[in-house]
Amino acid sequence: MRTDYAEVFQSEAAVEKYEQVVYAPETYATAVSGRQRAFLRRLVRREFTARRPIQHDFACGTGRAIKLLHGVVRAAHGYDSSEQMLAKAREAGVYAKLHQVSEDGPVPEPATTDGPALVTVFRLLLNAPKDVRDRAIAFAARLLPEADSGLLVVENHGNRSSLRHLRHRRHRGNTWFAELQHAEVEQLLARHGFEVIDRRGFAVFPAGAYRREWLRPMARRADDLATRSRRLSGVATDVLYVARRIPK
Repeated sequence: MRTDYAEVFQSEAAVEKYEQVVYAPETYATAVSGRQRAFLRRLVRREFTARRPIQHDFACGTGRAIKLLHGVVRAAHGYDSSEQMLAKAREAGVYAKLHQVSEDGPVPEPATTDGPALVTVFRLLLNAPKDVRDRAIAFAARLLPEADSGLLVVENHGNRSSLRHLRHRRHRGNTWFAELQHAEVEQLLARHGFEVIDRRGFAVFPAGAYRREWLRPMARRADDLATRSRRLSGVATDVLYVARRIPK
């Protein structure tokens, strides 16, 4: 786990790599993102029938999670400590009000508490230290004080119970090769009064399968099918957890 996680994305070079390499066409991350988009849009339409939610994306980066929900939320706010990331989001034309927040200290105040709310926390938990994880979920708890206030969706993009774990020994000592167990995510959410109501995986094959041209088509087809099964989330490499505040 990295201790300098927030500092890494203060670099313009790191931001460019994130956009142009990690999320380049035909990559694993881009395929996962496409599946997440379909799932999230269905989720919003199903769960927010009376009124569309306002999205609050914590650690929004370049606005990827916000772009996934363009057109299905009432409004969106993105929060990040990196001005470089926020600048890239503005350049990309993200439809949201963007807010720079401090890297640490008190839990940031939401831009609005008008509900209902959908809070998203993507690609943060895996590599961030414990206090940063808790700060993110504490932020969500401010926006979602009651069970009917809305939903929280968090991403674990390094599930320890997946095929990705087979590479753990080779990457021992690599601070970017962190792993998170389902139980760790659930315990984090429970500490702040949330319960997981749905869990969905978005790839069973690891990223390496998408880097091999001969294997990529098979991996994509298999992962497209796997996304439809809740059971396979247990062994998926990338997992979304949908949570709601525990009723008082």
